[in-house]
Amino acid sequence: MNYAAWKANPADVAALERVVQTIAAAPASAANTPDQLAFHLNAYNAWILREKVNAYPDGKDPSVLSILPYFNKQRITVAGKKMSFNNLESDLIRPRFKEPRIHFALNCASVSCPPLLNEPFEGPKIGAQLDRLAKGFVNGPGVQPSADKKSVAVSKIFDWYKEDFAPAGGPVAFINKYRSAKIPANAAVTFQPYLWRLNETK
Repeated sequence: MNYAAWKANPADVAALERVVQTIAAAPASAANTPDQLAFHLNAYNAWILREKVNAYPDGKDPSVLSILPYFNKQRITVAGKKMSFNNLESDLIRPRFKEPRIHFALNCASVSCPPLLNEPFEGPKIGAQLDRLAKGFVNGPGVQPSADKKSVAVSKIFDWYKEDFAPAGGPVAFINKYRSAKIPANAAVTFQPYLWRLNETK
């Protein structure tokens, strides 16, 4: 994300603000439909972008760590309800939709986060969008098998949210569902350090 260019364009900043205010004013729904999943994923990513663009440059820490307190503070509004990013992800999206692929759709603005999709999520095509993101992630640096394939270093995401991948049989089984070069089922799993550096391009 080119935060500097976005921040330098008042029209783009204003457009992003309109998006999050529309999300804030949207009618509440308890449905777990594809449209609602798309809405909540878009809400998370839009609010993260808004926070980073507004704070850029933060002057102290060029990483997402500079806004970590925001993850636990009720400072965003989604469908009329004040909440935190953690509320949105772990208290709403994860338990309501029970969809492990969301972990490759939510972007927290750090280098180790899955890449931000360059289009909004939409209910009618969200299955295909989530499949594309999952395939991209497990075939990328988030999954690094050893040369002998006896071990594999995977993103810390698979450790933090291991219960979400358990129904698929665990990280390796989930990865093999989407990965081109399969990982042996008995491979030893280790977890990569998470890089919190800002996902900034210049």
